[in-house]
Amino acid sequence: MSTTTLADVRPDAVTELDTVEWREPAGLNPRGTLVVLGGRGEPPEVYARFAARLSADAYRVVVVSTADPAGPAARTEITALLADPALVAPVVLVGSDTGARLALDLVGTADARPAALVLAGLPVGGPAAGASWPTDEIGARTACPTHQGVMRQSSRGSLADRPVLPRLARSLDLRGVPVLAVHGADDAISPLPAVLDVYRGAGVPEVHVVAEGRHDILNDVTHRSVAATLVLFLERLRLSSADDRGLAPLVVTTSTARPGR
Repeated sequence: MSTTTLADVRPDAVTELDTVEWREPAGLNPRGTLVVLGGRGEPPEVYARFAARLSADAYRVVVVSTADPAGPAARTEITALLADPALVAPVVLVGSDTGARLALDLVGTADARPAALVLAGLPVGGPAAGASWPTDEIGARTACPTHQGVMRQSSRGSLADRPVLPRLARSLDLRGVPVLAVHGADDAISPLPAVLDVYRGAGVPEVHVVAEGRHDILNDVTHRSVAATLVLFLERLRLSSADDRGLAPLVVTTSTARPGR
């Protein structure tokens, strides 16, 4: 699977952003576009495995990284990217760590609203207490030895060295937007109980909690199950109407037990 920078496709589209695009296999029609906003210290190549898997299912994946997620220039460029008519619909904004925070900020202000949000490892705290870079912190981020190796080689540094966006607004309301929220049950960087409180207050009806999952939940040891959960969400989104925010399931479980037994 070949990768190209977005600058190769649209040379004037990238200045503040570090962006890489993964395309669907030759001969397949693209089923939509995922714009992935990476988290603290994450260059686009951190998501190569995730993007390759989703692109193999014919979803075009654009991974975006910025050193200053709170900066107006980066936000302007991401907004312009979301509004680009060349992106194959539906356009879904995927955020991990501070990328999830940035996605929440953008969805209320972007001129072209994404069709849906995927929020992974939403940060509500700082680095794990007492965690040192790289060993302790990388261990808190993922239990996957492959991803740990990628982080040691590619990461731009500790979470503590990266800017954290301002606190989430109390008025956050996501009831008008399809949301897939995914979080690790054992996330020591952003503890699950506090995250559930945020989603509850924002009107998100359900959160997919990954057993023993850590902070980098898109790239943790359960990355295959998380990717499968995302594909099911995307397929439901594609088949829903503009007014259908319930996203009825495509696959349901039917019991074979007879009534009364």
